[in-house]
Amino acid sequence: MARPDMEFFDTDTIPWNKIADGIYEKILSKDEETGAYTRLLKFEPGAEIPNVLTHDFFEEVYIVKGVLIDKRLNKTFTEGMYAFRNPGMEHGPFVSPTGCITFEIRYYGMKGKDEK
Repeated sequence: MARPDMEFFDTDTIPWNKIADGIYEKILSKDEETGAYTRLLKFEPGAEIPNVLTHDFFEEVYIVKGVLIDKRLNKTFTEGMYAFRNPGMEHGPFVSPTGCITFEIRYYGMKGKDEK
């Protein structure tokens, strides 16, 4: 089993880890074999990711709280909005003027159910 079963638990028991100025992550679950993981990402007010991003994995993002602005697209994304990104999709740079928390799922391609 790549990830252990985890019944509901208080996520406050997991610390926030700083990954950039004003940006923190809380890894909720991780598959050590594939590198896939689920996390919360927190932007403090004014925090930003200054570059356009691309990844080699699939990414799903749900905005739990706050506002995230895509500076390249000049679009504001708010609480309750969702994004699905295929590997290679460009996104960002981002800024969060008021702060933001996102719920993210990141994973690599999976074989079809008939493939072994």
